[in-house]
Amino acid sequence: MDKSTQYKIFNDPIHGFITVPKGIILDLIDHPYIQRLRRIKQMGLGYLVFPAAEHSRFSHALGAMELAQQTLNNLREKDTTISPAEYEGTLIAVLLHDVGHGPLSHTLEFNLIEDFHHEKMTLAVMRHLNEEMDGALDTAIKIFTDQYPKKPFLNQLISSQLDIDRLDYLKRDSAFTSVYEGSVGIERILKTMRVHKGNIVIEKKGIYAIENYILARRLMYMQVYLHKTVLSADILIRNIFQRVRELIQSGTDLYHASPALQFFLEEQPSAKKEIPKKVLKKYLRLDDNDVFQSIKYWQYEDDPVLANLCKRFQSRSLFRTTFLDNKPSDELTEKVKVKTQRSLKDRGLPHDETSSKYYYNFAVSYSEAYRYENEGIWILEEKDKAVEFSKAADTQNIIALTEPVVKPYVVHLKDIEI
Repeated sequence: MDKSTQYKIFNDPIHGFITVPKGIILDLIDHPYIQRLRRIKQMGLGYLVFPAAEHSRFSHALGAMELAQQTLNNLREKDTTISPAEYEGTLIAVLLHDVGHGPLSHTLEFNLIEDFHHEKMTLAVMRHLNEEMDGALDTAIKIFTDQYPKKPFLNQLISSQLDIDRLDYLKRDSAFTSVYEGSVGIERILKTMRVHKGNIVIEKKGIYAIENYILARRLMYMQVYLHKTVLSADILIRNIFQRVRELIQSGTDLYHASPALQFFLEEQPSAKKEIPKKVLKKYLRLDDNDVFQSIKYWQYEDDPVLANLCKRFQSRSLFRTTFLDNKPSDELTEKVKVKTQRSLKDRGLPHDETSSKYYYNFAVSYSEAYRYENEGIWILEEKDKAVEFSKAADTQNIIALTEPVVKPYVVHLKDIEI
């Protein structure tokens, strides 16, 4: 048999040619639930700041799966026993690790469903696919949920301080934003990975690649993921949806480009206990197009606040983000409110307290480059001894990177001085 008929090749700008064996993995890639990820931007609204950051969750999923293949092959070369079922189950878990993301990735994560996290939805989708495929995802689900006690390192490849997910998105997002400070030496990290007492460790010669990885995470959060304009755009989108919900609750008849999105805006379902099949079905019909199409038409609604907010998004007339030295005082909060109401009045827009709250927000950004307590990265030193990375590194810079960065900020109209 011609071997070329046994696999399919994807050409990825980050990792080159990705070889996918035909069978269940390719069947999953072709499944509508995974193809849906093509229509969800990996970086949400990051494209408003970095024009080339239009890459999708689908390309990230494929890239992460490719890194998983490389990693498992490397571990096998170092005499780690990984059965064909474990190999396939890990690849499936990595491929599907983001299948529960909704429109614009993290931007609307908590706005459509209460008590929600995308990982909870991912598990619900995986279980649904498992029913559809007669239990073919049993091993993948056990690995994904860390219920595969034989080999805990397989779950660590999916979710840990040094997982495949992070390695791919840092490299990918760095390339598409041209923020090269976020570039990571993936090859060296993968080559120096090994299994020690059932856990993933890094050989000592890979210690500087790990230091670069942690620093890259810090820089990408500061320069990209928590960029002040991205924060502003996120707030604007959330305020649009908050206004839509308020109008729906008051009985206002709005245009709905997407019945699926309309369901979540009107019903406000909860995922506190579980995700009902009806909610799952509606959710899997959502992607970025539902949001963009709705905003495109909401800018022509009669409600002046909703129309104005949507026009702002369509024309990229965003709010300004001002970082604060300290938690906002009551005096500053009142000052921003009064100035906002005055500015809205001058523009001929509704300026009462309810309307003005859509034009300013106080929030806090949080980033953590490395968490060493309970789930750190371990370095294999001489005499077969593993040491947590911050204790193994010969630089004090790493200690500083373990501290979370918490920055309060206010998003407000640009003509208001803070």
